[in-house]
Formats: sequence, structure tokens, C-alpha cells
Amino acid sequence: MPNLNASKKDLRKTKKRTASNSAALHKLRTLMKKAKTTKDSKDVIAAVSVIDKAAKKGIIKKNAASRYKSRIASAANAKKA
Repeated sequence: MPNLNASKKDLRKTKKRTASNSAALHKLRTLMKKAKTTKDSKDVIAAVSVIDKAAKKGIIKKNAASRYKSRIASAANAKKA
């Protein structure tokens, strides 16, 4: 448990950020699974949008976002064929 006021504030900020990042990752993973299993292009577009936003905010790295989008696109193309 922190003793200094600045440390207490930092702990509050960390908890808030952790909760926000965790929620964003949960949403991202859910949409990725949905996009990989469905034939609907709207799900793919929504997943790519969420991935881009997560990469922009620094929740996931840029290369990870690119990899996720590539895998979703290849899964979507396999469903079409």
C-alpha cells in the first residue's frame, strides 16, 4: 500500500487504466472471434476498426494489429471461396 499522496494517485490511475485496457482487449478478442467465424463483412469491418483503435491507443502493438487484421482477412477470404 502506498504511503505518499502521489503514489496513491498513481495507484488509482493505474487501476483505471488497467480496467480500461482490459475492457478494450476483451472487446477486441470477442470481435476477432466473431469476424473469423462469420461470413458477414460488417463483422470484419467492425473488428478491423477496433483493432486499429487499440493500436492507436497503444493497447496492442502496431505489428500485432497488422497480424490480427491479416488473419481476419485471410479467414474472411477463405469463407467466401
